[in-house]
Amino acid sequence: MPNVEKLIIIGSGPAGWTAAIYAARANLNPLVFAGRPKSVPSTILPGGQLMLTTEVENYPGFPEGVTGPKLMAYFEQQAVRFGTRIVTDDGLNPDVSNPDDGHSAKYQDCASVDFSRRPFKVVSEDGTAYHAHSVIIATGATANWIGLENEQRLARSGGGVSACAVCDGAMPIFRGKELAVVGGGDSAVEEATYLTKFARKVYMIHRRDALRASKIMADRARNNPKIEIKWNSVVTDVLGDDSIKALRVKDVVTGAESDLPVGGLFVAIGHTPATSFLKGQVELDAKGYVKLKDPYRSTTSVEGVFVAGDCADSLYRQAVTAAGMGCKAALDAERWLADQGVH
Repeated sequence: MPNVEKLIIIGSGPAGWTAAIYAARANLNPLVFAGRPKSVPSTILPGGQLMLTTEVENYPGFPEGVTGPKLMAYFEQQAVRFGTRIVTDDGLNPDVSNPDDGHSAKYQDCASVDFSRRPFKVVSEDGTAYHAHSVIIATGATANWIGLENEQRLARSGGGVSACAVCDGAMPIFRGKELAVVGGGDSAVEEATYLTKFARKVYMIHRRDALRASKIMADRARNNPKIEIKWNSVVTDVLGDDSIKALRVKDVVTGAESDLPVGGLFVAIGHTPATSFLKGQVELDAKGYVKLKDPYRSTTSVEGVFVAGDCADSLYRQAVTAAGMGCKAALDAERWLADQGVH
């Protein structure tokens, strides 16, 4: 049997790096599959969704705010400081990210896993097999976007396009402006309602003639004087150079297009957990999220495999809650390993 790691962590967002920090300080010498940058096809995005966020103002300890990429680079540096290793093209190297430069393009992704027997097997994208007594899954989830070039450009540059109203809606760039939310489910109504605390007006843009949200949520949207619903409508373009100025909106019934001036766009059409490579290996729910065996723990359907962050959390999806789950997963893994006689 080849060398067996005590703990492998798959994922490198707030959950993954927090798990690594706790595990490294417990002398578990964790090995992290951080994933590839988004420019390369990848199972997981290094740093998670915060890599697409400019200013983070609600993470404790940063009273002046911090950029998402810089925050994740700090997490990584702290994990490596205590002995975390990262799977890269050059082997198991720290190769720590610079807070101003983003994550290393040399990081390796996880291609597949085998949890059918212990020690568990985790295979990197170059085909190298690693074995571990325990595994923490922290692969996160990605927001479902409309798929427009300008939408992605302005989301990456901080130009007023976001997939999380709770994360970004209170920022000064959105206050007092007319904003738009794309979507028609409960999450879209929650986002729109939250934004009314800061915006002058909120447009909900929905492709159908009735909301998919539950009746109580739909009534909440229709009865809010600050919310106007654009029925039978889709966004075909996001207009603006450095920041969003308007949306090009198409009526799906008549085909007519018009420009809707807004100072911000929030896309609320769901998330997709990065768990496709786990099918058949660990129990997932109908939407692909990893099922928790115990809602207060990080245990999964496979003993010795733990989970943390947005790949198991479809409700909160916040950096701080993901980090908290990463802490729990590392503590659970440490205790489980001790019970197995692995120190």
